[in-house]
Amino acid sequence: MNTKLEEIDGKYVATLEGEMDTAAAIEVENTLKPLYTGDGKDVIIDCTNLEYIASSGLRILISILKGAKSSGSHVVMRGVNDEIKNVFKLTGFINIFEFE
Repeated sequence: MNTKLEEIDGKYVATLEGEMDTAAAIEVENTLKPLYTGDGKDVIIDCTNLEYIASSGLRILISILKGAKSSGSHVVMRGVNDEIKNVFKLTGFINIFEFE
């Protein structure tokens, strides 16, 4: 699992690549922890190369969403494939995240 966090044009861009299973979630959480506080910058989570997400990964994304909303930031999920989008549908998270 590769995770990268950058600031581009005043927005945070988190890039997720590989399989976000339970073991990888700890590393992902550490990398993305700055997004939990929500400092007013919008967040783009690029899932173009994300192949799998476990429930621990979904928990991380929910924590980011909560932090962002508390500071008035906007979170957008980008490039989510059909398989992962189905996980969002099954959990009901499809209705709380914005996808592009």
